[in-house]
Amino acid sequence: MSHPINRRDAIGAMLAASGAVLAPNIARAQGTFPNRAIRIVVPVAPGGGVDTFARLLANKIKLLRDVQFIVENRTGGNSTIGGLDVQRAPADGYTVLFHASTHVVAQRVMRNVPYDPVADFTPIALTGSAPLVHIVANNRPERTLAEIVASARQDPKAWSFATAQLGAPGHLAAVAFNQYAGIDVPIIVYRGTAPAVNDVAGGHVPMMIEAILALLPMVAREQRARHRRDQREAQLARARDPTMAEVGLPALDFGAWWGMWGPPRMPCRSDQDDQRLGQ
Repeated sequence: MSHPINRRDAIGAMLAASGAVLAPNIARAQGTFPNRAIRIVVPVAPGGGVDTFARLLANKIKLLRDVQFIVENRTGGNSTIGGLDVQRAPADGYTVLFHASTHVVAQRVMRNVPYDPVADFTPIALTGSAPLVHIVANNRPERTLAEIVASARQDPKAWSFATAQLGAPGHLAAVAFNQYAGIDVPIIVYRGTAPAVNDVAGGHVPMMIEAILALLPMVAREQRARHRRDQREAQLARARDPTMAEVGLPALDFGAWWGMWGPPRMPCRSDQDDQRLGQ
C-alpha cells in the first residue's frame, strides 16, 4: 500500500529492524528544542499494536536522546478524535500523531472525515512496518485454510472477522480474504486491537487478521489462537502453520506500517540539519 510519508521532508524518528533511532527532527524552534515533553497522541485504545509501538518508540528515543514523551490515547470517531486533536494543535513540534496506515485511508472508508489526512498534517517519520498474522479461535474445529473456506461457504453466518477499526490493515486484508476466497464473512469493527484480540482469544469471534506486533505475545506461545502468516517471520520460525501463499492465497500479501505526523504547516529542519543529525 502506498503512503504519503515518503516525501523528501518526511524526517525524524525511525525505529527500524536494526533498532536505530533518531530524536524527532520536527521543528526549528527558537533556542533548544525540545525544552519540555512532547505529547504523542495515539488515536486508538491502549494495548493494541499502535499503542504498543508508540510506547516502545517513546522509550527508545528517551534512552538514546533523553527526549521526554507523554503518550496519550485519544479514542473515538474511528481515530478522528485524536487526529483532530493534533490537527488543531500549535505547529510547534510538541504535539504529534502516531498511527498506522489507517490514518491515510480514512477518506476511503468513512463518509465524513473532518480533515484531509494528507493535506492537513505534516509528515514526520515512517517508523516501522510489519507483516500481518491470521489467527483463528481455538474453539473452532477447522484446522486448515481450506476447511475454513469450505465451512464459510456452507454457513457464512457461523464465521466472522474481528478488526481493530475501519481502514486498518487487518480490515483491508479481511476484505481481500473474502474476495480471494470467494466468501462473504461479516467483519466486526472494534474500537481498537486489544478488545478485538480478546474476543478472538475468548472464542466469541472466530478469526482476525492483524499485525504481528499486536498478536505475537499470543501466537508465539500458541496459547489461545492458531495462526498463519502472509510472510515468513523469524519471530514465528517455530510455528507449524504455513503462510497464505503456501496454502493457496498468494495474492493475500498485506502488511502494516506506522508513522508520525504533526499539525499542518509545521516547520521542518533542512536537509543539512538532517545530515548532521545522522552523523
